[in-house]
Amino acid sequence: MSKNKKGKSKKKGNKLSARQLRDEILKLFRRHPKKQLNPKQVSRKLKVANNRDSVEDALEKLAEKKEIRPLGDYKFALNRQDHAAQQNSKHYEGEVDMTRSGDAYIICEGLENDVHVSSKYLNTALNGDRVKLRVWTPRGRRKPEGEVVEVIERARDHYIGTLWKYPNHAVVTIDIVPPLDVEVDISNTPNANDEDRVVVRIDEWPKDRRHNPKGTITTVLGKAGSHDIEMKTILINNGFELEFPDDVMREAEYLPSRISEQEIEHRRDMRDITTFTVDPDDAKDFDDALSIRELENGELEIGVHIADVTHYVRKDTPLDKEAYKRSTSVYLVDRVLPMLPERLSNDLCSLRPNVDRLAFSAVFVFNKNMKIINRWFGKTVIHSDQRFTYNDAQLRIEGKENHLKKEVQQLAKIARRLRKQRYKQGAINFETDEVKFRLDEDGSPVEVFVKERKEAHMLIEDFMLLANREVATYISMKGRDQEIPFVYRVHDEPDPERVEELARFAREMGFDMNVSSPEEIARSYNRLAKETEQKPDLKLLSPIAIRTMAKAVYTTDNIGHYGLGFNYYTHFTSPIRRYSDVLCHRLLQANLKQGKAYRTSKAHLEEQCNHISKQERNAVSAERESVKYKQVEYIERHIGEEFTGLISGIMDRGFFVELMDSLIEGMVPFETLDEPFDVADSRLRMAGRYSNKEYKMGQQVRVRIARADLVKRQIEMEWLRETSARGNGKPQNKGKSANKRRQRSKK
Repeated sequence: MSKNKKGKSKKKGNKLSARQLRDEILKLFRRHPKKQLNPKQVSRKLKVANNRDSVEDALEKLAEKKEIRPLGDYKFALNRQDHAAQQNSKHYEGEVDMTRSGDAYIICEGLENDVHVSSKYLNTALNGDRVKLRVWTPRGRRKPEGEVVEVIERARDHYIGTLWKYPNHAVVTIDIVPPLDVEVDISNTPNANDEDRVVVRIDEWPKDRRHNPKGTITTVLGKAGSHDIEMKTILINNGFELEFPDDVMREAEYLPSRISEQEIEHRRDMRDITTFTVDPDDAKDFDDALSIRELENGELEIGVHIADVTHYVRKDTPLDKEAYKRSTSVYLVDRVLPMLPERLSNDLCSLRPNVDRLAFSAVFVFNKNMKIINRWFGKTVIHSDQRFTYNDAQLRIEGKENHLKKEVQQLAKIARRLRKQRYKQGAINFETDEVKFRLDEDGSPVEVFVKERKEAHMLIEDFMLLANREVATYISMKGRDQEIPFVYRVHDEPDPERVEELARFAREMGFDMNVSSPEEIARSYNRLAKETEQKPDLKLLSPIAIRTMAKAVYTTDNIGHYGLGFNYYTHFTSPIRRYSDVLCHRLLQANLKQGKAYRTSKAHLEEQCNHISKQERNAVSAERESVKYKQVEYIERHIGEEFTGLISGIMDRGFFVELMDSLIEGMVPFETLDEPFDVADSRLRMAGRYSNKEYKMGQQVRVRIARADLVKRQIEMEWLRETSARGNGKPQNKGKSANKRRQRSKK
């Protein structure tokens, strides 16, 4: 940021930027909707220093956008039909979803299409804010436009940015698009230095974007660039606070660690049954455990035991309100920001081995044909005998370790049957490669690899899916005559247009899809998952296939879960890290009693579902950002080294390559190559204009890492082709820089 003096800038008499000039001209025409004005009259009325050519260009640009209309003889007037459309507009409420350009789309209930709002009409609204907006449909267009007239509720009030000190004032520039300057008083933060990264709380918002909001610095993080500050930046910019309030921490510390005998008397005692947990190597919050015992008649009783968070987190306490506010734990590459203080997440609620723990359990009895013949839900007390990592459990599945081998293998056998039934009923195999990092003591990545998914992972997943499905089914069946409001996890059918686009894309890559019905789409996705095992280039289709899907969300309106093939589904199994599960536990417990059902306010519950879904999206965004940051940080140490990758995307400026071993993606700009390239309309192929050689999505290539930009999270690569572009059979000169190649092409 350049240190231009901040303050109120008067537009009259000043030379405006092209964008400012267009905005002011449009405002002028809207103030005088019946006037006809030429460039000279516009300049005179605005009293700006821009020359006539600039004013004419701005008028032509506005005419191209149909904001104004040309009348001949260099005169223009407001497009009255669009103006009339705005005058006849309606008001709606919705949530702001910002784009990288600074414009936004507002998601409004009751409107089929999201409403596009230009950045100049956002009126201080930021991403995630709930707003009231005026909506109209411009002449000749099908999709609505809008203008924010009021910010009803701010998504957050804490932001992270860079402090800039000036002789008479200071501002914090927040890292959003477009950047936002917040005026701050630094008299209370003498330790804050120029260009420090800081957390700022916005206390006062202006009426429009022409003025800066005012705020207070709450935390000084220090100079930008360290791993710790960048990870904290990601969390705060996605709306998560780093620290728990004092009253929440006090409440957590005062919770008793001893389980009373009276509490045990009210629960099913399952401490004598073989029980164990299976989690990642570095896990500390064990929120689920499995138990297994063989009954006298040869049937198997399997318990899915979930940490009884609601025993400790009472409704409407400071602890509960903070958990709802966060709604989820956030898992970055090098840290976890928990939903609950560590006293609960890593201690009282964690189902650690060799200690008694309170649980909420789903217990199933399987007959000798591995069919469920009985189910029970309720509060229990358990005692985990063993803590397994996924690798420990896998060794027992493979018969390489003896301790509890029989029990693990019995569970694996039933899990396979549950999995087979799920796919038979239409479930989709959503497995995609997951990137993992090995970090050194300083938190720097020293290795990037793709996580290996073993049967032990699927075993745990299958029993968690079973418990979630059965809890949702129980509530639905109990409320079949009169609905019991509940938190469902739903997943809608895919968007037909997106699926058709995917099918065309897949055909180009040699894979035919049947998209004639939702059932056939599911089968095609599963065939794709199988074929990627033999054809690695098809793996590029998997994330695209997932993007064709609707996003799974929390809601009180059950429409089933398309991806899992379930009619009823909820989240019951992770209350330590998901508030949806906390709500599920409370509602299930209230409805376990015989007789009259417990019904809460559906409208209030839906409001909670919307908030939780929103926080989940924020957490996913933060997690992805942390992965991208660590990938760029890792590859920064490998500038100049060569790797094998797949072409993962093609655009006008160049093509993307995803490295095969690490899934790190970078761009090869066309301007760095020895010949120009023509890109097919489908963006699936490109061809050299001189060599006529064609390359396509999914094709294997060799690249060298040219540069890495941690601030922008971008990686540039150089393409190592076997022969030069003109086909002379000579290898490329690897020593030539991109700049020299550009100079040569100009000659």
